[in-house]
Amino acid sequence: MNHKVLSALVSIAVSVTVAFCAVSAEAQTSAAGPYYAVPSWDQKLPSSTRFIVLSNWNNEAVLDRETGLVWERTLGGGISDWFVANSTCIVKTVGGRLGWHLPTIQELASLIDPSVAAPGPTLPAGHPFINVAAAGYWSSTSQAPAATQAWTVDFSSGFILGFREKGTTFRNVWCTRGGQTVDPQ
Repeated sequence: MNHKVLSALVSIAVSVTVAFCAVSAEAQTSAAGPYYAVPSWDQKLPSSTRFIVLSNWNNEAVLDRETGLVWERTLGGGISDWFVANSTCIVKTVGGRLGWHLPTIQELASLIDPSVAAPGPTLPAGHPFINVAAAGYWSSTSQAPAATQAWTVDFSSGFILGFREKGTTFRNVWCTRGGQTVDPQ
């Protein structure tokens, strides 16, 4: 084979390989089971299809298809200070899995449905969560510039509130998995 023909064949082989890899990279899943669209914070799903109770997690966790976050389904109730709330999530096992964290203010606020009136809980209609109090919940997000304060979400009103002293015991805990974690301060 002459040099020009060999170069042309190598070039074609490289082009086909690159094209094949690009097509393969677009595949979302090859696993058996239902297909879940790639979560994106710019989409708005109807509440009837937004939340999926994860049966392979003993029905203890819920996938939010809108954000890609996994939430604990049944909340334990009770209140704690911010430090205990962080620790509670870090050591929590839900559906046989560790890796939970106290949600950021953005993650927690993503659950609010502003069309739901007080006294709440201000969650989308038909949500699958159990024991959600119409009350305040801690986020992991500190209230700048005061590192001694944190943002919270009040699910009775749907308000996002700052200036809550981390050492006070008056907010609930709701852990999530995935998403954007921040180190507690």
